[in-house]
Amino acid sequence: MPYQLPADCLDEIFDYLEEEKFSLHSCLLVNRFWCVISVRILWKNVLGSNQFNLPPKILDTLISCLPNVSKELLHKNEIFTSTLTSKPPLFNYASFCKVLSIRRIDQMIQHALENQQSKQSIISRSLNYCKYLLFQEILKMFMKQIPSLKELRYNSTENIINVTFTYFPGAIDCLTNLTVLNCSSDIYPELFYQLSQICYNIQSLTIEFESTVSNGLKDLISSQHNLKHLSLIQTYDGANWTDIIPSLIKHSKTLVKLKINGGENSGPLSFITDFINLEELVLSFHYRDSFCELNKLQYIKFPKLQILKFPYGCPRFDILIKFLEISGRNLKEFYIGDYDNSLNLAIAKFCPNLKSLFTIFMDNELETLKLIFNQCQLLESVRIWCGYELLREKDFLETLAKYSPKNFRKLRLFNDSDSKLVSKDLEEFFVNWKNRVPQKSLHFTIIKYFEEDDSLEKNDENMKIIEKYEKLGIIKEFETIKFEDEEQLHFI
Repeated sequence: MPYQLPADCLDEIFDYLEEEKFSLHSCLLVNRFWCVISVRILWKNVLGSNQFNLPPKILDTLISCLPNVSKELLHKNEIFTSTLTSKPPLFNYASFCKVLSIRRIDQMIQHALENQQSKQSIISRSLNYCKYLLFQEILKMFMKQIPSLKELRYNSTENIINVTFTYFPGAIDCLTNLTVLNCSSDIYPELFYQLSQICYNIQSLTIEFESTVSNGLKDLISSQHNLKHLSLIQTYDGANWTDIIPSLIKHSKTLVKLKINGGENSGPLSFITDFINLEELVLSFHYRDSFCELNKLQYIKFPKLQILKFPYGCPRFDILIKFLEISGRNLKEFYIGDYDNSLNLAIAKFCPNLKSLFTIFMDNELETLKLIFNQCQLLESVRIWCGYELLREKDFLETLAKYSPKNFRKLRLFNDSDSKLVSKDLEEFFVNWKNRVPQKSLHFTIIKYFEEDDSLEKNDENMKIIEKYEKLGIIKEFETIKFEDEEQLHFI
């Protein structure tokens, strides 16, 4: 009799394949035992997917899982009658969901009903009424069928249906162990009040600030026992976070990750200095003026801080240099989208334990780059910009091969103009890399804005060389990433 892996082991293995949908679908076909385990993984995040339009069959499957009383109600109102009479599903798919996106469910229902309406299948009821009815019945099912929801995303849109699902049977059991919440600030207050009475264990909270901040949000924040990760995002013309700051400060001892993406009407930032246990701090502002409240940041020590990112603007360089002098020693990752050579020199002096770095060098600052390589001996990864008035690709690659630390293994190369690197120079770089002791295979990524950019890999001779050294094992992985969205580009 062949040996069968225990379900717990297969569950852990399949968890690693969560993003590999094709592989998981293959696992469904092996046998019923594998099917039962893999289908749970496939459905765990199916309603939290970032996919813009979810496949229509997902809604059909959810409708088939509805209890008979809900099906009868939908049938009475002539909503998806063909789906209601289909065969019962093999599994109770709804019970497998661990992540719910209210916006995704709303969009999926809206799209399906519009299609049905275009076929003149909704006869006696308005589309909005049908949408509300179906939305309500599906949420009822989730609250009753999901034993323990882990992540809830409730981001408002103009036409989103407001359903206080916290009152549905089973909602308390479903939501009690919620650990991740992503929400808009303007959600109707009753939902925030109810969540504050049910959910005390949220560890990761993301708030998108719309035009208003609903009553109840402060109560929800204050009621948490172990908030660890916080993200504040100000949308265009969104309100700021001034009113909730007292509630946030209550979590100054437990918070380890703070991300703030501010706009023109950003709220105060001085509260950041209360969070001295931070391990990660990301501040995304386009203007240096946004940091004027952080002058005292230079005097506060963050003894546990390991990741610091300023994708766009940053505090005044003298303040940031003083901050690195006090708190830079523990940094493992530093990212700054602004430029100053004195800051790069400070990185070399005060951040010896960096493993990952993105900063900008002008074309006459190779010596500063060498100094960083020499002083930051744990450095494993850099993201570098080359091009007009910046480092030339050839000069950078020569310096990288000769001076980078022995553990270096990951290069992300972005050129803000057409690549000038010729195949001879690229070959020389890989030869030099091959001769390094100890030899480390290189992860090599080319980043570009648009497909038409004349980047390094557009040269056929360059690609032949890259393929040659991939086969030799000198390049462990090569990829080209295209980002037309500048917001994404800064977080590669």
